[in-house]
Amino acid sequence: MKNILKIMNLNLYYDEFQALKDINIDIENNKVTALIGPSGCGKSTFLKCLNRMNDLIEICSIFGEIEYKEENIYKPNYDVINLRTKVGMVFQKPNPFPMSIFDNVAYGPRCQGIKEKKRLEEIVISSLKSAALYEEVKDRMKKSALSLSGGQQQRLCIARAIAMEPEVILMDEPTSSLDPIATLRIEELINELKKKYTIIIVTHSMQQAARISDNTAFFLMGELIEFNKTDKIFTTPLQQKTEDYITGRFG
Repeated sequence: MKNILKIMNLNLYYDEFQALKDINIDIENNKVTALIGPSGCGKSTFLKCLNRMNDLIEICSIFGEIEYKEENIYKPNYDVINLRTKVGMVFQKPNPFPMSIFDNVAYGPRCQGIKEKKRLEEIVISSLKSAALYEEVKDRMKKSALSLSGGQQQRLCIARAIAMEPEVILMDEPTSSLDPIATLRIEELINELKKKYTIIIVTHSMQQAARISDNTAFFLMGELIEFNKTDKIFTTPLQQKTEDYITGRFG
């Protein structure tokens, strides 16, 4: 399947305010798609539509369709819990649970009913290895996750998402609170992860989008202005607004 997600005529309102206007976009499988645009343009709102996180906001109403593997996730009786397992999320600020490193990663699988110690150990170790964190924490698995540095905590949160065996990982500015070295580690990790997962990342950094993504979507005031291969967006954008944004004329 070339496109794992297909978004059709997506409109989103917070009460009377329209935050997303007629969004149509296809997300390619095993690629990194970056969402760029100035603050308040709808990037994070759009991201949260993809695993129905906006359901938690009472004043939010959504129209249109989002197909995940050719099934509309907004149809009645759709299994939202399963969706959030398959479409995982990593937030802007690292948010490890106040428990051990091991228990952070084992939390999701335990909730899914996996109790066998050996199986949990396998999942935790392979998830930490996938998140490029295992070598740094293998001797202190019982220590609190809160003792890790910011960059390590973010990689732990990525490991926690991976442990649920998702197919898509949503990342909402995952490096915005990290220093340049930790940011580089996460970017290298994203490059590795796309071999197995589809990644959609909101980023304020156009340099980051240019470095790590295959495709880029430019949002402005709730509209999708342009969506294309990343190199095309940054070298030969089709829309004047895109060119103005990436050359720093506004934003």
